[in-house]
Amino acid sequence: MAVHKLILDDVFEEVDCTLIAIYCTIEDYRLAYLLNKHLSTNLTRRTSNLDCSFNNATYSIFEWEDAKQLTTWSLVSNIYKTEIYKKDTVNSLFDTEEKITQTLYLIPEYKAVNYFLKIDNQFNLSEEKSILNNILKIQQIATAFSIDINQLKSKDNLIFS
Repeated sequence: MAVHKLILDDVFEEVDCTLIAIYCTIEDYRLAYLLNKHLSTNLTRRTSNLDCSFNNATYSIFEWEDAKQLTTWSLVSNIYKTEIYKKDTVNSLFDTEEKITQTLYLIPEYKAVNYFLKIDNQFNLSEEKSILNNILKIQQIATAFSIDINQLKSKDNLIFS
């Protein structure tokens, strides 16, 4: 009996989406409001955060499904900060705990990026540049740039559904 083996590595490698990295210091809800205002979108907060099992972190996420263009827009935080308590191992009379702030990243390759805007529809280059230029017009955003999602090592972290 012959054994047939299917190799599906090539089928799932191409990802049809646009990824824009955003540097800013404002809160996520404020950024979503400003993007809605400048891009004519309707990003709303998801009822639950994005839970990542690989690092036990939760990231805030805003989504909008554009029914006209059959596109899903997702604004997701890249940074998750948590406080952990570590017992001091020094032999002393009193038990002491040290509070440590631990920072985890959704996409570790871009630790300086605060937010990612993922658009699940491959735009042509002129549309992508137009979106990027509108984002850069927002005063509170320091900078933004496009990322080739196929070059990311941790692109599996961007699967939200």
